[in-house]
Amino acid sequence: MSVTGVEVGAQAARSRALAVLRLRSRALAVALLPAAAAVVLLAGRATGHVGGGNWDVVGWVVTVLAVLVLLAAAGVSLVVARARPALSPTVPIAEKSAPDLYRLVRDLADRLDVPAPSAIALTPDCDSWLEDRTHPAHGSAAKDRDGSRATDGAPAGGVRGAHHRALDAPVLVIGSPFLWWMRVGELRAVLAPVVAGTGPSAHPDIAAARRFVRGLDAAVAVASAPGRNPVTRVVLGGVGWVARLLLRNCRVHAAEMERGVAAAAAERAQTVDYGVRIVAQEQVGLAYAGWDRLLTRVALPAWRMGRWPSRLDAGVVSALTELSRRDRLAEGFASRLGERPACDLLEEPGCVDEAASLLAARLFHGGPAEQGPDWAPVAWQEYPDEVVDRKWRMDAARLHRVLDSLGVGHHAADPTTPGPEGPTLARVLDHLTATGVPGALASDVSDASGLAGLADGPDLSDASGLTGLAGVSGISDASGAPAVSDVSDALASGAQGSGGSGRAALGSDGHEPDARSLGGPGDDARSLGGPGDDALALGGPGGDAHAPDDSDPLARDEGPGGVLAAGLSAELAREEAAAPVRSAPVGQGPDEALWDHGALPLFPLQPPRTGRELLADHVTAMVCCAAVDTAGATPGLDWLDGPALMVDGERAADLAPRVLRLVEHGDPSALRDWLTRLGVRQEKPVRLV
Repeated sequence: MSVTGVEVGAQAARSRALAVLRLRSRALAVALLPAAAAVVLLAGRATGHVGGGNWDVVGWVVTVLAVLVLLAAAGVSLVVARARPALSPTVPIAEKSAPDLYRLVRDLADRLDVPAPSAIALTPDCDSWLEDRTHPAHGSAAKDRDGSRATDGAPAGGVRGAHHRALDAPVLVIGSPFLWWMRVGELRAVLAPVVAGTGPSAHPDIAAARRFVRGLDAAVAVASAPGRNPVTRVVLGGVGWVARLLLRNCRVHAAEMERGVAAAAAERAQTVDYGVRIVAQEQVGLAYAGWDRLLTRVALPAWRMGRWPSRLDAGVVSALTELSRRDRLAEGFASRLGERPACDLLEEPGCVDEAASLLAARLFHGGPAEQGPDWAPVAWQEYPDEVVDRKWRMDAARLHRVLDSLGVGHHAADPTTPGPEGPTLARVLDHLTATGVPGALASDVSDASGLAGLADGPDLSDASGLTGLAGVSGISDASGAPAVSDVSDALASGAQGSGGSGRAALGSDGHEPDARSLGGPGDDARSLGGPGDDALALGGPGGDAHAPDDSDPLARDEGPGGVLAAGLSAELAREEAAAPVRSAPVGQGPDEALWDHGALPLFPLQPPRTGRELLADHVTAMVCCAAVDTAGATPGLDWLDGPALMVDGERAADLAPRVLRLVEHGDPSALRDWLTRLGVRQEKPVRLV
């Protein structure tokens, strides 16, 4: 460790912290200036140096102004002091449930010669950071922790003093996928620069500067909260304006302060497993890619079915093991699995995985906070039957409902009654290969735009679910202060954590990541490959958001495919509009109390699907149902691509391009050849839900 490097980084951080505190002092001086002028005038009148004429009027005006400014300053100070900074949604880990993990972190802190974190929590994302939870509003949780750590027979005063110092340290938040994919030595090496950040955090000037910035951000969130009466809204609007002004002026100093903290923490961590940390950083990127793939391709379809996989973290290991089997570049990663995994540091890893999986569903999908009849866990061995098969049959049923509403294949007087041939695959293929619009559809072509318009219903592409974080005071940023900007700005600002693209090395700042670096996985892992297209891979999750896309040829097509795609979009919109609104959960913990229930999901995983993608997904589901019912195929789970059709124990990876050829060009020849080769009977009705 370079002592000079650590001292330079810490000194730079302290100088910037003093700049932030000087700004606070200047704001206080500005607020006291009218009062000082009023005192001078009153003293002058009392001593006879000032008086008579206009001086009396000036004295009264300045006095009234001073009183108003002092009241305004007191109001702003009160809001800043009492506003509760948001906590990152996490799963708390008690020391009794993970004594080995706490021992590892404390040994690491001893080696780094820094204070140990006060507690450990897990987040369902590939990132780790320190989070300050010493605000008085978080005191109840701290007291509970303090009480649980009391030691029988120890002097009360000594225990209280030691615990008070421990609780002043920030909480260490660890990404839950790391515990399952990384080995113990890799986890220790990756956490070293994060834990090293507790040293600068203990400096009084840096801690005071962070509290000031965090309080300003919380005040902005309070001022921006909806549902206020006009008078309160005006008052809080003024408070918010002052807080934003102060934040703008101290933004540069706060950012530079965190860079200094990061430099000092990274330099201090050089002494701990430096060689192992270089290798472990490769595992960070791999874990992020596997987590992204698992959420978007595997978990998302289950969440939409009202089921949540209860072992997501264990699924990361399976997904990355499958990747190492397919990809030569990842061959060496699976050989590490013989070493002790970091999840062995937990007493009950299964329970922790279940809690993290439920929190992931809430963050990325907006699911309920607790399980219930319509929100039940599903084990991986039950996933093919409970999720994949049911999803295919629901999509196939929706497809035939739309065909019924359009009168496809009907010759009866009432075109909405089911056809005599039933829900067959031949009915779908014949409709999509028609060269023109059938007579029964001619009257519906003019309504295609209206159907597509209905698809705009609940627009899931709206960013309101993201900007809603401002209503919860924001998740803490790299300065230890909650961010004020919206999520898109926060994500673009580059969190100082580990994870996917756009992030620095994990824990390089040794403190909290950028405001929304907890954010959901993006598309960084798409390059992992695996058979199938992005949204059209067999049963791919796509998205239930379905806004018409002007660039989609089917959105403008008035042929059979375009009308059917518009009908599917409208049907999905009606189903979402008819879905009951989930009530806010009761008994929220401190990490959840400030969530705006209407803003969930905080981090949507998928963009809206186009009409082509919706139609291809539904046709694929119909083909899979026919293959399962008539050709002996089975539903399966592919760890990298999600729902999969298994034929003779092998994944049918060549189905997606044939479906696309039918949907885009109306050419069923390739798909019919594939169906004939597998022995699928197109004319036989399939079982629907």
